[in-house]
This record gives sequence, structure tokens and C-alpha cells, in this order.
Amino acid sequence: MSERIKTFKEFYGFYLDEHKKLGTRIFHFLGILFVFIVIGFVIYTGKERFLWYIPIFGYGFAWLSHAFIERNKPATFKYPLWSLLSDFKLFFELLTGRQKFKTQEKA
Repeated sequence: MSERIKTFKEFYGFYLDEHKKLGTRIFHFLGILFVFIVIGFVIYTGKERFLWYIPIFGYGFAWLSHAFIERNKPATFKYPLWSLLSDFKLFFELLTGRQKFKTQEKA
């Protein structure tokens, strides 16, 4: 990733390449799922003080998976908005079956 990526479509291809392993996809999926659970909880209870859990779940699960499973550097630091959008896009694609949790890894 030496050149700057210019389009979201190009970035999402790179993003998927950096999220090949089953564990990484599971951790990202769970992180976003917990984000939605926290938002629902806050809306239901009105306890806004729990909103600070959102970045802990959203980024915590993702960064742990990059450090210990995928063993690469999260693109969040270089492309923060596109990474965030890609996390949600992958979540919904996994939920609907457009993407699979288990991918064909190259040898």
C-alpha cells in the first residue's frame, strides 16, 4: 500500500484482502454487532453514558484481530473513514451471505 488509494471501491478490495482469516472476520463482525447492541441499549434505556463502549467494541475487537490473528496493521490509521465504512459494509455482507466468514486463503 505504497500509493494512496483514491476510490472507496479500490479501498474495499484492499480491505477485504487485509481481512481474509476466519478469526479476523468473526472479531470484526462481533465488534460491529456489539456496537449496534450498545446503540440499541442506549436508545432503549436513555443511558447515554454507555456510548463510550462503542469505540471500545468497534475498534478493540478489530485491532486485536489484526494484532493476533491477521498479523497486519489496521488501515484505520491511514484511511479512517473508509475503514469505518468498510467495517459496516463487511458486517452487512457477512450478515446477508454476500461475503463468507471463511475465505479461500492463498498459500
